[in-house]
Amino acid sequence: MAPRANWKGFLRLSLVTCPVALYPATSESEKVSFNQLNRKTGHRIKYAKVDADTGEEVANEDIVKGYKVDDDTFIEVSREELENVALESTRTIEIDEFVDRSEIDPRYLIRPYYLCPDGKVGHDAFAVIRETIREMNKVAIGRVVLTNREHIIALEPFDKGVMGTLLRYPYEVRSAGEYFDDIQDVKVTKDMLDLARHIVNQKAAHFEPDRFQDQYETALIDLINRKRAGKPIAAKERPRGENVVDLMDALRKSIGGEKAAQAAKPARKPRKAASGQKEMLMPIAGKKPAKEAAAKKPAARPQRKSA
Repeated sequence: MAPRANWKGFLRLSLVTCPVALYPATSESEKVSFNQLNRKTGHRIKYAKVDADTGEEVANEDIVKGYKVDDDTFIEVSREELENVALESTRTIEIDEFVDRSEIDPRYLIRPYYLCPDGKVGHDAFAVIRETIREMNKVAIGRVVLTNREHIIALEPFDKGVMGTLLRYPYEVRSAGEYFDDIQDVKVTKDMLDLARHIVNQKAAHFEPDRFQDQYETALIDLINRKRAGKPIAAKERPRGENVVDLMDALRKSIGGEKAAQAAKPARKPRKAASGQKEMLMPIAGKKPAKEAAAKKPAARPQRKSA
């Protein structure tokens, strides 16, 4: 089933316009999630909205938003007043300017979206805008209204489509000075840099996301499967960190450890990454087992496949 678009409208570059749809490029719905239960009854916990002073439950129609001025003072804002200040969606992503990708501070990046042509018409105009941005090796900066708020969006070609990344406003980004000012100025010797550079060269690789495995997610799946099967749960010993006494000695030992690890590392073929709970030994109650998992013979220990 195709994902549902978060937004539909038009992409405009000067007089060139095409209908587009905006889809979320990431998802966390495949991760294991928990409900809160009453330990005594096993029933789910339901939250009620109550008055902080009287303790009485408040009906939804009696709840209004309020801005806190001080501990005892709030400025009430009605739904109608919020609707009056809310930006009306123009249903158009207007490209305002083009910038170099290197000029966008990574702190301003929020979340990625996929931008695709909407419907059978507009593919030509979409291709013109996409290939112009690609040819110029630039990132297009535009504005889009989502949930009554205007957001800055950075657009860049991605495969056959366009990736749009929402950006933060300057007031949302904290200054690094208040965190880094107390860091001491340390002079690093050439010998230390040479040793550290050697370690980096030994660990040099290409970024391949499929090689990474969510170990916590795998451990959660294993925990749930073991509990459903009635198997004992043993506590694992936590690794202990060691204080660095001699930095040069630690760097030398690191080089020796990396050489040994590289020599003992077996060659592995890339494994196709799996998502969701497709390889759980037994399905979690309330969730349908995936077709892919049903076709496979249950393994003794579930694992997320990753290269």
